[in-house]
Amino acid sequence: MTIQNFYPIGSPGVAWGPAETAAWLSRQSRQRSYEADVLRAVDELRSRFDVVEYGQLDYSPDHYPLVAIKSRPWRDELPVALVTGGVHGYETSGVHGALQFIEQHASAYEGKINLIVAPCVSPWAYERIHRWNPQAVDPNRSFRQNSPAPESAALMGLVEPFDVLVHIDLHETTDTDETEFRPALAARNGMDFEPGTIPDGFYVVDDTENPQPAFQQAIIAAVAKVTHIAPADGKGQIIRSPVVAPGVINYSLKKLGLCAGMTNARYTTTTEVYPDSPRATPEQCNAAQVAAVCAALDFVLAHR
Repeated sequence: MTIQNFYPIGSPGVAWGPAETAAWLSRQSRQRSYEADVLRAVDELRSRFDVVEYGQLDYSPDHYPLVAIKSRPWRDELPVALVTGGVHGYETSGVHGALQFIEQHASAYEGKINLIVAPCVSPWAYERIHRWNPQAVDPNRSFRQNSPAPESAALMGLVEPFDVLVHIDLHETTDTDETEFRPALAARNGMDFEPGTIPDGFYVVDDTENPQPAFQQAIIAAVAKVTHIAPADGKGQIIRSPVVAPGVINYSLKKLGLCAGMTNARYTTTTEVYPDSPRATPEQCNAAQVAAVCAALDFVLAHR
């Protein structure tokens, strides 16, 4: 089934111009605080880890310092692990899961692997519980040269000097993907909206061009102890992609400009938690992200 007149901004079949983008922006409002939720939590970690400001976002009248947490001491002979959250600002457990991992578990990896954790890549979107930045650009389709998203460009600049071995990008799939974000995307692009199905449970996205099935299954096994794994739908798919193993689908990460494809890391994964499930609490969602990070690091260290 295709729905054409499905979104309150724009005209069916016509991509948005500046007027439509401005109308969309006028509908967005701050609903939570990046400073209170993220920056204060990061400040509390400064006694144990190095904190670097890797960029600033000036979205007048709002200003956002972009911060990352790094291992202390940093040892050049060790491999590098990158953890990213909040590339889509509305995906709450990615942000708080990254912070919870640092607070509770990062010290256990001291002397084993160097950590870089960017807990909230898109603070403007975090505050507005949205997927896009103020220009209606999706940072998670913008990890490429001459990026249209300053959030993505800043993170690429932070990571560029490092030879990253493993990258865990923390995301969620929510009911609002189907009720708001995918309809808005179709309207923005002047395309028809085709309704889909939101999977009930956790899953991961592997790299089509560099699949690491054992790595992904180690993550699935760890998270299954915390929350349930999403089953395939009646077509054997999750979000329109074939399920290649329990809880695993593949995307072409670099071709799509996805965050998990921004480096040449051997091991990459995008986690997808389902916070709207009646079978999961916010605490479980955060814990699932933490379990995924720990399992990914443990697997990599065991298979170096």
